[in-house]
Formats: sequence, structure tokens, C-alpha cells
Amino acid sequence: MRSPKDFFAPLALGAPAPLREIPFRPSRMIHFFDPSNERMRAKVPDIAPTVDVLLGNLEDAVSADSKDAARAGLIEVGKAWERGHTQLWTRVNSLDSPWFLDDVWALCHEIGDKLDVIMVPKVEGPEDIHYVDRLLAQLEARVGIEQPLLVHAILETARGVANVESICLASPRMQGLSLGPADLAADRRMKTTRVGGGHPGYLVRTDPAPEGDGADAARTAFQQDLWHYTLARMVDACGTAGILPYYGPFGDIADPVGCEDQFRNAYLLGCVGAWSLHPSQIAIAKQVFSPEPAEVAWAQRVVTEMGDGTGAVMIDGKMQDDATVKQCRVVLQLARDLSAADPELAAAYGLETA
Repeated sequence: MRSPKDFFAPLALGAPAPLREIPFRPSRMIHFFDPSNERMRAKVPDIAPTVDVLLGNLEDAVSADSKDAARAGLIEVGKAWERGHTQLWTRVNSLDSPWFLDDVWALCHEIGDKLDVIMVPKVEGPEDIHYVDRLLAQLEARVGIEQPLLVHAILETARGVANVESICLASPRMQGLSLGPADLAADRRMKTTRVGGGHPGYLVRTDPAPEGDGADAARTAFQQDLWHYTLARMVDACGTAGILPYYGPFGDIADPVGCEDQFRNAYLLGCVGAWSLHPSQIAIAKQVFSPEPAEVAWAQRVVTEMGDGTGAVMIDGKMQDDATVKQCRVVLQLARDLSAADPELAAAYGLETA
């Protein structure tokens, strides 16, 4: 068993010291692009300023014969990358693939100083994170990377969900988790072929009317959320570890309303962002994962009227106490964090862009 006092010691001689706290940077949307596609790479300078996170995807959406091209394309993007408000992430291939080592080796050597986060798919337990943690420390020391690369894990298997708490607590590199609904559905043998979102067959129905009392009347049905349990457990695990939870993909590009609903459910549960697989989803994520100005104004009013935050007051017929002040401070802090990188939001919220 590793001693707690050694948890924040570098895992390789010459590697940077691990972070004591994961910094919060706006990441309302993690926008995926295929770096093997030359046309997509050409659009990076235009797309990058519009997103919080730009992610070069080397895994599932890239065919086996394009893996080398994708890696080379991301390195090309990284070498031209100018650090700013937008973060540069990558999703590498899974640990059991023949491409993972080449991905990490090449990216650390070529653009390790430009990458913010490495997303690791199909993480099943803390041992996966321990391996990546040590490997990155060795490469950081070898290459001379000054800031530790952070790790983001995707929950895509039943075993990963069963081990979610230990995954979150496995390393100080852990930046966050994303829900991977498609692979998780397959691993669980769920009977859905959708990528995220609900399913019309997963529902509850009102009871039948009593005999002789309109028993043949239509019974109202309500579609349920297939992912609520997993997402809520993931949010709790991330909160325990002080890292960030994300929804993941919504695959039906032609259904912006369904996408917005799913993203909002995740936002209300505690997620800080979601994946955007198409440019049309960028604006949806930006809107949903930014608190409404009226919500920010209400939060500010509650905090102001509560004074030192103790006791209780009535505001517009609603009781406010120390618990609601804490809720309101969460909203206000998010608004301030987003405003620092978005002057339009700062103006809408009436907050200073310090």
C-alpha cells in the first residue's frame, strides 16, 4: 500500500510534481475532431476560438489504417497551437490496443508542452490509471515537460462503473470522467443501439383506471433516462475526488431538442460539460452549461440578503438558509469562472472580468 505522504511525489526522477488541486477551466463542450482528416485540420483555427476544449480523437472514429495519420495530424495541430482560453486534449487509443504506446510516446515527445489532458478510453479500474500515471511521469522526465499532463477517463464498461470511486481517487493526475454510453450499453448487454439519450421503450406508465370507471382510457406514459443511475454515481465519485464529471456524446445530430434536454439533465445533476460531435452541438453545450442570467441574479440576491450566510430569511415567500446559500455560491462561482474567458457572459451576468 502506498503511503499517503507519497501520493503527491513525482513517480519518476525529474518529472514535475503532481498538482495538489485540479484547476477548474471552462470545459462546457469537449469538441471532437478527426486529425487524420485534412479538411477538419484546416478548420481548427476557426473552430478552436469557439470552444472550451478541442480534442484530437485518435480512437474509435479513426479507422485502423488511419491511426498513424491521425497521430501525425494531431502533432501538426499541436505544433501550431497557441495557448489561450481553449484547451487542447486528445483521446488516445485504449490500453489494450496496439496503438496506445505509440500514441503517448509520440505526443509527449512532440507536443507534450501543448497538451492539457489525455483522455483514456475504457478504463476499468485504478490499475489502469496507475499504469498511465507512471508512464506519463517517465515521459515527462525524459522529455522535460514542466507541467504534469492530466488524465481524463471514460466510463465505458460495467467493471469501470463498479470501480468508479477507486478510479477517481487513483492519481492526482485525474482531471475528470466522461460517460461513454455506447460502449457501456454493449458491455452491459443493454438493448439499445443509440449513442446516449433516452429510449422510447424505457418508460413508466400510469395505473389502469378502476373497472367501470373508464377502464379503457388511454394511460399516460413517461420516457425515462437510461443513464441517470450511472451519471449520478459518476458525479458523486468525481465530487468525492475533487475532479470534474462530463456527460459524453449525444449521437443523434438531427435531434437538437433531445440533445439539449440530455445535456441539461447532466448540468442539473452536476456535470460541467459534454462532448460535441458536430459543430451544431457547440452552441447547445455553451448555452446549457452556462447558468442563465436570471439564475445568477437570483443567486446573487440570496447571498447578499443572507449576509454572513447563517440563519434563515424569507425572500419572495421562499425560505433561504445556509444550505441554499451554498447552492447559490456554486452558481455564482461558475458564472465568475465562465465570465473570465467570455466577456459576453460577463456583461450578461453583470460580473467583473478579472
